[in-house]
Amino acid sequence: MTFIQDNLNHYTVSQLCSALKFPRSTYYKALISVPSDRQEEYEEFSHKVKQAYDDSKRRYGAVKICRTLNDNGTPCSVKRVQRHMAEQGLRSVVVKKYNHNANHGAVPDDKVNILGRDFEAETINQKWCTDITYIHVLKEGWTYLASVMDLCSRKIIGYAYGTSMTAELAVEAVKNACLNVRDTQGIILHSDLGSQYTSQAFESYLGSHGMIHSFSRKGNPYDNACIESFHSVLKKEEIHLHTSGGMDIHLKRKRDRAEGLWRSLSALSPICGYSSEVISFASVGRHFPKNMALQSENPNR
Repeated sequence: MTFIQDNLNHYTVSQLCSALKFPRSTYYKALISVPSDRQEEYEEFSHKVKQAYDDSKRRYGAVKICRTLNDNGTPCSVKRVQRHMAEQGLRSVVVKKYNHNANHGAVPDDKVNILGRDFEAETINQKWCTDITYIHVLKEGWTYLASVMDLCSRKIIGYAYGTSMTAELAVEAVKNACLNVRDTQGIILHSDLGSQYTSQAFESYLGSHGMIHSFSRKGNPYDNACIESFHSVLKKEEIHLHTSGGMDIHLKRKRDRAEGLWRSLSALSPICGYSSEVISFASVGRHFPKNMALQSENPNR
């Protein structure tokens, strides 16, 4: 149809149809045809898939788009979304799959894995997990984000951001998590065996607040899967899509876009069970001073 209409100024319909080897009646029938209800519904659904994809800033794949559409009242299956994405050439943000080489080394006698991959909690402030991830910015180079997650609500309840991966950064994140908790006695805090978490400063802080420290086994990131998965999604769907000039700009952009970003990442993250009752970064931020997370590197350290 489009080819014929584009060339009608130079050739007749008969000549074009002859060149394309189909009868003129086919052209005239297509010219007056009206889309069926099924075709209109198909095109409308394709538009909804594209809209959900664009709203996620091209981050979401078929599974998350399917969840979004179902939550918005458009029943669909993952296979149907996959088909429409393929037809429109839509692809989600992907990263190379992590190949885990298991190292089943035993935890030292004084570093016990109390959590035991039991990521379920009956109430908040019962089980927490924490970890540090790397973020590269142009000005400072490598910077470090330490986060603390409550395993009941799957909320990020505290964090610290600095230019040095030190025990003080790890302690700062836990301090911020404790700001709105009246009684920290008996909280299980799970971490890996990194030097920041086995340091005397970190252990002393937990001991002074009556918190119980649980450790992952050596070389087993799956023992701390929830916080590892959250950091992975955060970097894949937000940080790696942007180039940050400096730490202050990066932190400002994170704060400016925090509420929508953390809600969307958490609401559609498998570790949160795709729950809509998830983290609002703004609710976390209310408990922290604005300069809480920014730590300067000490040149004398």
